[in-house]
Order: sequence, then structure tokens, then C-alpha cells
Amino acid sequence: MTVNLEVADGVGTIRLDRPPMNALDIATQDRLRELAAEVTRRDDVRAVVVWGGEKVFAAGADIKEMQAMDHAAMVVRSKALQDAFTALARIPKPVVAAITGYALGGGCELALCADFRIAADNAKLGQPEILLGLIPGAGGTQRLARLVGPSKAKDLIFTGRQVKADEALALGLVDRVVPAAEVYEQAHAWAARLAAGPALALRAAKESVDAGLETDIDTGLTIERTWFAGLFATEDREIGMRSFVEEGPGKAKFH
Repeated sequence: MTVNLEVADGVGTIRLDRPPMNALDIATQDRLRELAAEVTRRDDVRAVVVWGGEKVFAAGADIKEMQAMDHAAMVVRSKALQDAFTALARIPKPVVAAITGYALGGGCELALCADFRIAADNAKLGQPEILLGLIPGAGGTQRLARLVGPSKAKDLIFTGRQVKADEALALGLVDRVVPAAEVYEQAHAWAARLAAGPALALRAAKESVDAGLETDIDTGLTIERTWFAGLFATEDREIGMRSFVEEGPGKAKFH
């Protein structure tokens, strides 16, 4: 398998494993979609880490595979490509990308699907598709612009340049930079902390933020209000409020 899933302590690690550069060929894309559905479905997975291993996150699409495709083939394939990445972006649980080495093209787009990005101090990110006479096709023009703003996104997309970890942090493209040897450990710790939290409330928070960004403020507030009120029907809300009243804040233990 080019992508594997390991589950421990409520955290599912989606591990890219296609040496040497984790190129995202069609089989890998399809496997990512399958695993996104699996971690969504599994109750024992409460948070997710996406990781490419110690050396590289993902250096992009499989260019040799794409070179053999004509317009008609890509009309069909491009939807499946986007669907694979969207499946990851819509996992209704906290998702963190652990980025080591290169995260370029499709690799950068994959990282953009996470809720939080922890990068190694040796990481390099970018959308170099323009250098191939193309544009990002797995969500890069949309998710990157929403994350860092349109002008910064256009700079990266128009030039195809790579940015080192410190600039990626300044741009808001990543959220934390740590030594390379600590990337997975810190990503797993972030995920494990949230895996112990209230699953339905975390889902509500993620869907409220993500759906709200795609609409006007009034509709966003309606989405928030609906989720907020709905959580009053959950056991997690009962546990959280009872613990707060009896023990003080931050001591609730959720199932």
C-alpha cells in the first residue's frame, strides 16, 4: 500500500509510504480517499495525523503518470483528484499535518486539507505547478487563498517558488515550526490531546468554522447556533458542565 493507517490512543496516523518522494499517483490519491472515509467512520479514531515519514511529506503529483494523460483523461481524473483531497478536508475530526522535507504541489495541497500544520525546520512548501504550464488542481487555488489571503497565494502560485519553514510560518501557511526530529511527536501530541476531548463538540466546532467561511455572516451564525443548541442534547455537554460546577474548569473526562 502507498498509504497506511495506524491507530493508537484514539489517534489515526495516515502515513504516506511511496519512496523516495511520496509522489501522489492515482493509486495513492484513491487510497487517501479510502482512508479518509475509514477514519471518519471509525469510533476509535478521534483525531488524525497526516504524515509522510521522517524525510519528506510529499513532493507532488506523479509527473510521469500525468504526462501520459491527455485532456479527455484529465477531465475525468481531475474530479477524482479533488474528491480525494476534499474527503481529507472534510474528516469531521481534528486533523494535523506533520510536514518534513518537501511539501510541494499536491503535497502542499494535502497539507492545506488539515486543520493545523506542524512543519520541520527543514521543510519547504510551494505550489510549483506554473513551472509545468499548469495551475494547482487539488484545491490549491482555493484552500491556499482562504488560508493566507489572495495576494500571498497568488505570489506563491504565479511564481511557483518554494518557501522555507520560517517564511511559511510568517505567511500563515504553517502554524508551528519545530526541529525535524520532533515533528511527528508534536503532531501526535496535538492530536492525542484533542482525541481526549468531546468528539461531538469538536465536530461541531470544525464544521461551523469550515461551513461558515463559505457563506455570509448571518448564515454562518445560524450554522453556529444550530450546532450550539444541538450540543445540549449530548452526554459530553452534561459531563463537561457537571465537571465544571463540581471540580472547576478543564478537568472533565469525556468518553
